[in-house]
Amino acid sequence: MSYLKFDKTRLVNLEYSLSREVLRSNRAGSYISTTISGCNTRKYHGMLVCPLPELDGEKHVLLSSFDETIIQRGSEFNLGIHKYEGDYYEPKGHKYIRDYEVDRVPKTTFRVGGVVFSKDRILIQNEQQVLTRYTLEEANSPTTLRFKPFLAFRNVHSLSKANLYANTKYVPVPNGIKIRMYDGYPFLHMQFSKEVEFIPFPNWYNGIEYLKEQNRGYDYKEDLFVPGYFEVPMKKGESIIFSASTFETSPKSLKAKFTKELNKRPARDSFMSNLVNAAEQFFSNQDNDTDIIAGFPWYGPIPRQTFVALPGLTLDLGDSENFEKVIDTQLKNLKDGLFPVTNVKNASYHNIDTPLWFFWALQQYSNETKNCSHIWTKYGPAMKKILDAYCEGTSFNIKMNEKSLIEGSYENVALTWMDSYVDGKPVVQRPGMPVEVNALWYNAVCFALELAEAVGDKEFLNRWESLPKQIAASFISEFWSEEQGYLADYVNGDHKDCTVRPNMVIAAAMDYSPLDREKQKEILSIAKKQLLTPKGLRTLSPNYPEYEGICAGSVSEREKTLHQGTVWPWLIMFFIEGYLKIHNRGGIPFVKKIIEGFEDEMTEHCIGTIPENYNGNPPHVGKGAISQAWSVSAVIRANKKIVRFSE
Repeated sequence: MSYLKFDKTRLVNLEYSLSREVLRSNRAGSYISTTISGCNTRKYHGMLVCPLPELDGEKHVLLSSFDETIIQRGSEFNLGIHKYEGDYYEPKGHKYIRDYEVDRVPKTTFRVGGVVFSKDRILIQNEQQVLTRYTLEEANSPTTLRFKPFLAFRNVHSLSKANLYANTKYVPVPNGIKIRMYDGYPFLHMQFSKEVEFIPFPNWYNGIEYLKEQNRGYDYKEDLFVPGYFEVPMKKGESIIFSASTFETSPKSLKAKFTKELNKRPARDSFMSNLVNAAEQFFSNQDNDTDIIAGFPWYGPIPRQTFVALPGLTLDLGDSENFEKVIDTQLKNLKDGLFPVTNVKNASYHNIDTPLWFFWALQQYSNETKNCSHIWTKYGPAMKKILDAYCEGTSFNIKMNEKSLIEGSYENVALTWMDSYVDGKPVVQRPGMPVEVNALWYNAVCFALELAEAVGDKEFLNRWESLPKQIAASFISEFWSEEQGYLADYVNGDHKDCTVRPNMVIAAAMDYSPLDREKQKEILSIAKKQLLTPKGLRTLSPNYPEYEGICAGSVSEREKTLHQGTVWPWLIMFFIEGYLKIHNRGGIPFVKKIIEGFEDEMTEHCIGTIPENYNGNPPHVGKGAISQAWSVSAVIRANKKIVRFSE
């Protein structure tokens, strides 16, 4: 019996089924994604979406969808579904869905009269190949299956349009065909485990619409090319495998390969097993590098989010090997003491806090392994470069000032994680000294000294050991407000911004914090009253007129809300860690209830995972990327903290 439950009576209801998305990735950078109805609602949805380093390095949708039709006694029942103008859905295959299960892999069951037909799908690990198993479970008369491929051959961020330049010719391969619509693309191989007939019937299907893109204010109409269709007779109880891949495969091997891959998949039979399964989806292995995809479907690796997410995705799951692989990959891009905003060519290096999150991630590694000597020997040189860069000053006016605190500002550039923009300007600029940056700075220096002392690095100790006391004194002097009873969000010259935001919670949760216990308690109390929701912390207290409780509308309207009230789940692990530090075991029932609140999310938004953010207002609907690495990591890590405090 599957842990994930869906209301069978509502599967035919598009309002229910279109809002629930499915995602699988394969560590090779590829993914498949759609809704449980099978109707694509995003331009990012597709049955085979692959990175193409030979083209532009970005992900591309090759096979958008693969429509199935049951033919029996001269009648045709099309199980596909596409949206067209005017909320017109054609065909209406969703009305035949009778069950949707998610155990090892998702499985959809259809019923058409006396026919019961099911499909389940696997994305092959580390290969650009998706296998779909079709099973004719019940049939009272001879049955034929027809399959119609909808091809896109385009970047995930763009849309396909009917044109005269597309190469619509196909080439026969064993039990199927291969086709390449444009130069620079690989061939898409479509093959079956059983001999099939391919009937050429080239046609463009114009005006297919993507509801989510329309709601997000983006272009949402696409033309997809169908080269023809496959037909194959099936008997009751028979299964056939369909393969879509960038390489030719042996049809005889498909059934065995599907079974082998299925047996590798862990059962998703609990809340935590779903989170572990989701965590594994973010890893990407390419060209001897191991990276973390920040979120699906549109993000690539983002170093800041990588460092924040890394301990929860690896160490808390007993995986120290991938921890080091990811760290080593990130260090290849370290320049002038900073990491890039994203791991793409010519990326900007304007993140003031990312190097300090690197220290924090290593600190969690040290806490887990107790191997100070190894960490300092391998990563000490990089840590020293970063500390020196802050002291001497680096790009974007990022430097340690005369108060021993870190400051930075650059016109129209957001240096912290609150980096949404409207009309080219940051919604939340936070110039000068951001509070979490300086809490991370204090923690980083103290941690580096801890490692240096453990291995006897006297030169480093002599240079840096007096600094923490100066930082702590300046931190309290600059950020603490006796009148308000909490920390300022940032300080810029004489201006002290005391807006209630979640960044001060990070300061209360650090292993090395310049705050005493009473100040930590006051901060968490304010956060609990004004920022805490069942899905994480709001980015702004609702008590302010700038507060935006709903993330919706056009691109600029959504960008305006992202850090003015929208809830971010990744912050919950710092609230819970800080809360347990203060309340110890007495705080467990309260924080446990928060984490259990995420369990409902397993059958909402994107099945079995946690999205990027949520509306600030109840009922806190999921928003942003449908599966986000630091969101999943935060819930895993918070749960681990609860277990440890319980013990």
